[in-house]
Amino acid sequence: MKKYIIMASIAIAASLSSCNDFLDEPARGEQNLDNFFSTQEACENYVTGCYGGIVQDDWWQVYNPWLEMEMCTENAWMGNCTQSQDDFRSLVAYMPNGQDNGPSSNFYQYRYKAIFNTNIAIKYISEANIPMSDEIRNRLVAEARFLRGYYYFELVKVYGGVPLVTKLLTPGEAEGQGRATIEETYNFIANDFRFAIKHLPQKSAQSESEMGRATRGAALGLYGKALVYQGKWKQAADTLGLLVEEGEYDLNPDYGDNFNPEYKNGMESVFEVQHMYNENYNLGCPLGVIAGNRGAGDQDGWAWGIPTAYLEHQFKLEGDNVRLRWTIIKNGDKEIAGEDDFAAIVEKQGDKNEDGSYYISNTDLKSPRIFRKYYVPLKDRGVKFDQTHCPNNWPILRYSDVLLLYAEALNELGLDAQAAPLVSKVRERVGLGEVDHLTGDELRQAIRKERNLELAGEFHHLFDIRRWIDTNGKPVVANLMGPDGKFVKWNTNEETADPDEFANQREQSDEGINFDINRDMLWPIPLIEIERSHGAIVQNPGW
Repeated sequence: MKKYIIMASIAIAASLSSCNDFLDEPARGEQNLDNFFSTQEACENYVTGCYGGIVQDDWWQVYNPWLEMEMCTENAWMGNCTQSQDDFRSLVAYMPNGQDNGPSSNFYQYRYKAIFNTNIAIKYISEANIPMSDEIRNRLVAEARFLRGYYYFELVKVYGGVPLVTKLLTPGEAEGQGRATIEETYNFIANDFRFAIKHLPQKSAQSESEMGRATRGAALGLYGKALVYQGKWKQAADTLGLLVEEGEYDLNPDYGDNFNPEYKNGMESVFEVQHMYNENYNLGCPLGVIAGNRGAGDQDGWAWGIPTAYLEHQFKLEGDNVRLRWTIIKNGDKEIAGEDDFAAIVEKQGDKNEDGSYYISNTDLKSPRIFRKYYVPLKDRGVKFDQTHCPNNWPILRYSDVLLLYAEALNELGLDAQAAPLVSKVRERVGLGEVDHLTGDELRQAIRKERNLELAGEFHHLFDIRRWIDTNGKPVVANLMGPDGKFVKWNTNEETADPDEFANQREQSDEGINFDINRDMLWPIPLIEIERSHGAIVQNPGW
């Protein structure tokens, strides 16, 4: 797209008003839903506004909850030890009071606000009696349905079955609506994605001004991912296989290009959040600041959601130096991947390490590490650099993710000879050996390891470890968290724990010890939503 119109559709919806019952005609100069969609351009603009719902218009509605999801895994700490961690603690520390968790409540609320806007687009563009070809009308509706399917996918993987709001409802109707089942929610998502697959163009057919809009490939990819999450292996393999066969995407030769502002919407990008820099408006990806370095001169960030030593250890066990370099920046590093002006960065820090190395505090932060994937190089920063002025896009679905999902589905179907080369392709890009000789559970474990090394910090891992079943019959998350969890034991044993992390108990190293398999496989529905429904929405088990 030429630009991202953040929250435009919400603003439009708020400005539309119907006439009072006692008036015979609408107020002059005022728009309402019956007359707004009066031109093709108006329809196109409204759908463009619907994309704003992906991340909304600030850091706290979606990006912050996404970070919290990564904090609930072995990949990330809360991090910031100089401010209250209460916003995150209830869910990240697997405590029983997560119903009131603020970021979760924001995420739930703003996903439904985004759904509200897509419902308006779907209804009124479908019914608009204006000159518009069937092809364009179907494409616009397909974009809205793609977004609605994506928003519901975001909800179901976090909370389970949710209320299916499929049309415009009065407040009373909405308050009385209960939850659909997980299966019903996924079926609804499938219908939206299938319509989008049928009517959206390929990425290669888009003009430069259309780049970033939903495509057939994006719909195939997210639909395939939703099928994997349900364990529908044959359907998932067919869907993801079709995406691969159509040849629209490939891996970037350089892994780091996925996080380089100069390579937005590149060959590996199946779908990504579109951000632009503007000094006067809140347009930009906030991750570089929310999760950026803290206590480092004028390069300060907030340090919410920082990588663990346990994650670093997984890269080292695999000898994966390329992805480690592009995933984690550590105190004492003598370079930062993709940073051409490292000396200037260190100078801005005041050379706190006195040896020209990068400084990250081991007292202000639980761990002296930050995520490189969120980092914005000095040359790519605008005049303003704060949480709403970071010019980088953010990947929602990369082709490597697709290849690994496809490999997982094939492996579960026993088609290892087809699955293994897909994993090898992802590994070979970063200089690791092929795994074509692996079969069965050995290949399954290799795929799982590869997904985390490839995608760490990109907000997918929590949903992988929840759905994967380990060799002992338990979900992987249950073997990482809890009193006997590998992650908890590793961090609470001084012989294995990272010394800096072990020394800093301002964020406790036994985070995750309270994990309860009967409660923590889903986040709780926010309590305020249950209260608003007057009991029609039933809470998840254990909460």
